[in-house]
Amino acid sequence: MNTTRHIEQDDLALFAMQLLTKDEAKPILLHVEHCAECRGELAKLQGDLAVYAHTIEMHSPPAQARERLMKQVSREQKVVPIDRPPVQELPVHTMPSFGGVTSNSYDFEDELPKRSLGAKVLPWAGWAAAAGLAISTGSLFHERDVLRGVVTKQAGQLDKLNVDAAQARQIMDAMTDSTAMRVTLSKPQTTPAPQGRAVYVPEKGTLLFTASNMEPLLPAKVYELWLIPTEGAPIPAGTFQPDARGNASVLLPSLPKGVQAKAFGVTIENEGGATTPTMPIIMAGAQA
Repeated sequence: MNTTRHIEQDDLALFAMQLLTKDEAKPILLHVEHCAECRGELAKLQGDLAVYAHTIEMHSPPAQARERLMKQVSREQKVVPIDRPPVQELPVHTMPSFGGVTSNSYDFEDELPKRSLGAKVLPWAGWAAAAGLAISTGSLFHERDVLRGVVTKQAGQLDKLNVDAAQARQIMDAMTDSTAMRVTLSKPQTTPAPQGRAVYVPEKGTLLFTASNMEPLLPAKVYELWLIPTEGAPIPAGTFQPDARGNASVLLPSLPKGVQAKAFGVTIENEGGATTPTMPIIMAGAQA
């Protein structure tokens, strides 16, 4: 390499990847300082390396960089090393001196040993393989996290389905239980009259209540259902708000098992419900 001839592209690539020794890199550095063409080619190579180093989601190198590398490799000739007898060093012939400076009769580039194809390409290939391995490893960790999230979500959905199925069986058992109380609640002198129906299984503490034609409530007010036992104080059995058509329901409230009911009633309470009924009881009903 010298300042009168352009530097070969493979040497520029090795220089850009900082794979040359100081002695090998020095003439290249001196040359590119005065050669605009080689300086531009070096800038392209450095840009390609920057693209490789900073692209995370990359699965293949940029087409331009890959094409440039493949062209350079194709220009290389594979050399099969053979044993040669030692060559006797020839004396260095010199050109006439100009201004006290003597020039050798052969190029400085001829003094540098030629690199084989493997020596020039292998550093680049190893760097690209390491980048590909890092990308593959990151992709595997990402897929593992996604799969773990899917499994967790499906496990939660399965648990919810099991709970829903258990409640559905409980509701069906109460609806078909021959020992269940069936009570109709009504409010007299109202057209159409508000009406409520309760299905209650004392041994299981299961209660199903539906209401229709309920009047709308003032803000911060709720209806509350009460179980009135044969002995003891009324037991709160859940609050409800009617929809726009006056319909509402209370399904499977938390009640003690084995409590015999004398009647059921509905009161109007503050939002959140009460522990004792606020009079008057606006709807009431008992088993006939």
